[in-house]
Amino acid sequence: MTVTAQTDISKPTGKKNVRELENHSRVVKLAYNNELPVGAIPLDSAIEIVWSQLETKIGYDLRTEQK
Repeated sequence: MTVTAQTDISKPTGKKNVRELENHSRVVKLAYNNELPVGAIPLDSAIEIVWSQLETKIGYDLRTEQK
C-alpha cells in the first residue's frame, strides 16, 4: 500500500513531521516539489538585479574593478 501526503514545511509542525519521516528511510520515500513559489525570483536573476541596481546607484559596474 502507498500513501501520498503533502505537508507545508514553512511551518514548524511541517518541518518536525518531515524530520521524523526522514528517520524511517527504509519505509519512507520523500519527494520534494522543486517548483518555485509564485512570485519567487530565480537566484541567477536576483543576483543580476542586485548588480544592476548597484551599478545604477554608484554609476559603474563593480565587477569590472581590479583588486
